Amino acid sequence: MTPELAAIKAAVEDALSHHLPAESAIAQPLIDAMRYAALSGGKRLRPMLVCAACESFGGDLADALAPACAVEYVHAYSLVHDDLPAMDNDELRHGLPSTHIAYGQAAAILTGDALLSLAFEVLADAAAVPLQIRLQCVQLLARASGWEGMVGGQHFDLASEGKQLGLTDLKRLHAAKTGALIKSAVQMGALFGGVSAESFVLMSEFGDRLGLAFQVIDDVLDVTATTETLGKPAGSDLIANKSTFPALMGVDEAVELAENLLTDCHQLLERANVNSGLLKELSELAVRRQF
Repeated sequence: MTPELAAIKAAVEDALSHHLPAESAIAQPLIDAMRYAALSGGKRLRPMLVCAACESFGGDLADALAPACAVEYVHAYSLVHDDLPAMDNDELRHGLPSTHIAYGQAAAILTGDALLSLAFEVLADAAAVPLQIRLQCVQLLARASGWEGMVGGQHFDLASEGKQLGLTDLKRLHAAKTGALIKSAVQMGALFGGVSAESFVLMSEFGDRLGLAFQVIDDVLDVTATTETLGKPAGSDLIANKSTFPALMGVDEAVELAENLLTDCHQLLERANVNSGLLKELSELAVRRQF
């Protein structure tokens, strides 16, 4: 990671902590669980994409931190709920006990609810940009998070356990479950940076391809990496009998698919006249990662 991206990640970490509540007269254990869930590690890819997209179109990092935190709080909430026994039943996240293991199932459900609410509060309060931009980003994030996006994709994933999905359905599943939030991160950052209408379309396509490539590699790593490296249980997709890209097309072919999508991402950045190397580097980190 270059010093510039490292600085962005550090700014994101500070902002995530700043926007999270620290004390509550009525629900201190909830506050503790929220901070645990949101601050206990992670790649921070989504908030860094927000910041990089904003800066790539002339925006300021300081302005991008609100939508960056919003998208990461949504991501954190989704992981808390995904780990629950009723969902994926995972007891490890970022190398630590999952939130429901550390705080209990009821607290974990409420923690996810609170992080989702906080995301939209922080985004709506981003007074440094025009109200119309904030409203558009609220709509984008809500759509990416809800029944058309992440939540719908999670339902499709659970309903597909034990079934063999074809490539078209598998791509559709992950475009919703994983890709929609990554796409919205790119879109929100670009809007906060003042992107043109034409470049916004290209950046949306960039987000689509990057989201799919990210998930393909996630599936590959579930097969090839260890629990210690991943910070979460390796082989969980196989145990849950889920359809994955390696299972459908083989590990080597899945990696090739991700690399082809990465090439598409780079070409879209060129077409959008993105001169900054931040988004190119982030896309490479997302696809060529080891965890």
